[in-house]
Amino acid sequence: MPRTIRSDKAANLVAPKTPRPASAKAVRPSAKVVKPAAASVEQVDTRYLQSLMGYNARRAALSIIELFLDRLAPYGLKPVDFSVMSTIGHNPGVTSRQLCAALNLLPPNLVGLIQSLEARGLIERKPHPHDGRAVGLHATSKGQALMVQAEQTATELETEKTAKLTPAERKTLLSLLQKIYL
Repeated sequence: MPRTIRSDKAANLVAPKTPRPASAKAVRPSAKVVKPAAASVEQVDTRYLQSLMGYNARRAALSIIELFLDRLAPYGLKPVDFSVMSTIGHNPGVTSRQLCAALNLLPPNLVGLIQSLEARGLIERKPHPHDGRAVGLHATSKGQALMVQAEQTATELETEKTAKLTPAERKTLLSLLQKIYL
């Protein structure tokens, strides 16, 4: 194996170690360094953020989701559970593949959710009438009863959170938001 010889130029790139005198110890300042006071803000300026669609959509969504989590907790439903159950309830026989496409979910994330809803007795799997390889998802009577109450609660909380909007503004807002993601 050939030996690598360091040239003088390469040797000069390494900084030589300078010996530290024996009497030199780490010097610690006896008094704390006084830092200048930070600037004070009387009113926070978020005008730029408020001009961004994503910021406003996220703030509105967080406001609704916070209330949603609180009000739908008695039903044992998180937002994604609610979306899946609602879609199954309104589309008896929907497949997992269709659910993923409609709700923008990744298949691995849906598998555990379906198993959980099935274990709770809210949904059941039935053979697909046209595709022998596919399985249709159906809400059980227990799942249907739960979703009637949960959807009513969701409608009420959204009406409450959008009370500052007129019915026409609410309809327009829904239409505009859907134009972004549909």
